Amino acid sequence: MQIKILADGGAMKPGPALSQKLGPAGINMGQIISKINEATANFKGMKVPVELEVNSKTKEFEIQVFSPPVSELLKKELGINKGSGAQNKFKSANASIEQIIKVAKTKFPNLLCNNLKTAVKTVAGSGVSLGILIENKTPQEVEKEIDEKKYDKEINSESTETPEEKKKELEKYFSELKEQQDKIMKQEQIEKAADDEKKVSLGVVKEGKKDDKKK
Repeated sequence: MQIKILADGGAMKPGPALSQKLGPAGINMGQIISKINEATANFKGMKVPVELEVNSKTKEFEIQVFSPPVSELLKKELGINKGSGAQNKFKSANASIEQIIKVAKTKFPNLLCNNLKTAVKTVAGSGVSLGILIENKTPQEVEKEIDEKKYDKEINSESTETPEEKKKELEKYFSELKEQQDKIMKQEQIEKAADDEKKVSLGVVKEGKKDDKKK
């Protein structure tokens, strides 16, 4: 019997959904959770695909842990809890190509890629949904640059450590961008509040007119 679970790395807890999956197998849930948490301890803060192979007769089981989705690995690497809710307007992080290579190396065994360069391009493309920048550019621009061999040196040497000077430059760029984004977001919130207030006001006026007609 095979059971597939998307577990919280190192912090899985009992719940109705888990009981529904494990109940029919008749195995000790506490024991399963403990083993899964032990096996996924290195992926804390991430969703981790786990497969359980259960022998329904002996109640013995085996756990197979797969690397988390690319999006989870990127969020962990970049230190963000979630991506941007408006990818085209607001950016959530600014990654270095070395960070993208690091994630690609981690995920490479589970990707349908023939080489690391293709894996790096795949990971870069996954950054679109999170609204991240890579080297101050959009993931689409970086994908094109990968094809143009701009990052061959870093990819071929499998560089996963961002030079300190570059790290500071990327942080400075994103800090300035975030400041601009925060101003835009604040202005939009003010405009929305004003618009909501106007709608409420118009609603009150309309109700007032209805009451006048009744009189």
